[in-house]
Amino acid sequence: MTTYTTDQPEIQLIGVSTRTTNAEETGQNGRLPGLWQTFFQSGMASNPGVVNPHRIYALYMDYESDVNGAYTVLIGHEAGGQAVQGDTDYKAAVIPAARYRVFTSGRGPAYEVVPQAWREVWAYFKESPEERAYTGDFELYDYDSPHIDPANMEVRIYIAIR
Repeated sequence: MTTYTTDQPEIQLIGVSTRTTNAEETGQNGRLPGLWQTFFQSGMASNPGVVNPHRIYALYMDYESDVNGAYTVLIGHEAGGQAVQGDTDYKAAVIPAARYRVFTSGRGPAYEVVPQAWREVWAYFKESPEERAYTGDFELYDYDSPHIDPANMEVRIYIAIR
């Protein structure tokens, strides 16, 4: 896994969301698989209010405390100047402007590379003098083809740091 630091501007998002914990997600009652399914079934990428539909964001925000507390996840796209039309369950959120430590996974099936990348993020911050800010972290899936291939994914995870 490669890692680097970057400063990112604020990004406006629109998407679907849920509140969960890491403990819930490691058990049988995880909400994220269903949230991803809802996102893909929404057809949001073809909405005229979406900018850069080839980028999918999973924003982790509203942290209760730290890696052990509750948080909200929003899966969606960048919102442009037009209003996103359709499902009234869409939520708006902002990726905060911040300094981020970026972790890039290897390629492979999403169900393998994403959890592995998060395990490496958690291990990194246990040993690093850098501190997480818990102001908003996000996964970025950036693809060029018309269809995302869940069997051959690469994810960049942006962790806000102090």
